[in-house]
Amino acid sequence: MKFTPEHDEIRRSISKFIASDINPHVDEWEKAGIFPAHELFGKMGKLGFLGLNKPVEFGGAGLDYSYAMAFAEELGQITCGGVPMAIGVQTDMATPALARFGSDEVRAEFLAPSISGEYVACLGVSEVGAGSDVASVKTTARKDGGDYVINGGKMWTTNGTQADWICLLANTSEGPVHRNKSLICVPMKTKGVEIARKLDKMGMHSSDTAQIYFDNVRVPQRNLIGEEGKGFTYQMVQFQEERLWGAVSSLKGKERIINATIDYARQRQIFGKPVLHNQVVHFRLAELQTEIEALRALCYQACELMLEGQDVTKLASMAKLKAGRLGREVTDSCLQYWGGMGFMNETPVSRAYRDSRLASIGGGADEVMLMILSKMMGIAPEDPRKKN
Repeated sequence: MKFTPEHDEIRRSISKFIASDINPHVDEWEKAGIFPAHELFGKMGKLGFLGLNKPVEFGGAGLDYSYAMAFAEELGQITCGGVPMAIGVQTDMATPALARFGSDEVRAEFLAPSISGEYVACLGVSEVGAGSDVASVKTTARKDGGDYVINGGKMWTTNGTQADWICLLANTSEGPVHRNKSLICVPMKTKGVEIARKLDKMGMHSSDTAQIYFDNVRVPQRNLIGEEGKGFTYQMVQFQEERLWGAVSSLKGKERIINATIDYARQRQIFGKPVLHNQVVHFRLAELQTEIEALRALCYQACELMLEGQDVTKLASMAKLKAGRLGREVTDSCLQYWGGMGFMNETPVSRAYRDSRLASIGGGADEVMLMILSKMMGIAPEDPRKKN
């Protein structure tokens, strides 16, 4: 992957912004259990960070995906997991399908203000009984006149308590489960939308996560993204960008924890010598750094193929799987070398340990990635529901 001076400038710009406008406030936001999304996204929108690879006619920069990936990689400098995840929802999880498949009218209404930072977006896919199994979602959107009437609920919705609109996956017909779903833009202030509760999570504390109910929520049918019945397909396409984002955005965060651990283990004395001087410690840290570089190469390869117009489902799934598992390895190994301080909430390695665990669950669990890869290798059976 060859980066240009323009890529480097994006990296410098977001790095400077993180140092001045995000990291000084992270501890405060973590304690509060939320960060000011409208304020932060407004600043980022003015700097052009939220639409690097989005269409120019709706406020984006119109650049290719490599610029968005360079931006995502720098988000690993943020000293928590919750804020970068919320940014990723805005740029790479709730808006890609809208940007690619939405009508000009619906993109002007929802995409443009999301790129400018005026609107906060969230993604409504997971439900209590349908997390990784997207085909099993139960939320419905039935036609009534010129509207959809939506009933159901969504769970684990990042940005949910602050969002202005939700990219909602709902069943719009009684047909086969892979062909009866649609993506619909739903304003969160619409009558019948209820934020049932803000969820209390193990990690990602600065990111607000909601459970949402929809009770006869009425929105115009023109809010549909693309074609009716194509929602499952659109979401699978959207997932590839989300999963690749999740992998590449984790790289510098993993390196940050390794470097913090090196600094601490160099100072911490046990049995008359620094912890770092034990071969088992510095060999393990070297091994983990090697694994990060391998993951980075995988992400860059996927990006190159994406730019060539190729399907990157296989590589994006591999990257997402590896990122989640490597995050657990890095934080668990590093935490051990901090000793008792590793178990204290005040240390960066403890926060990283809590935050990193989500990567193997959200956006498709490890087991889903393995299922996708097994099917692509021709060694796993097809979903029997596809025959219906």
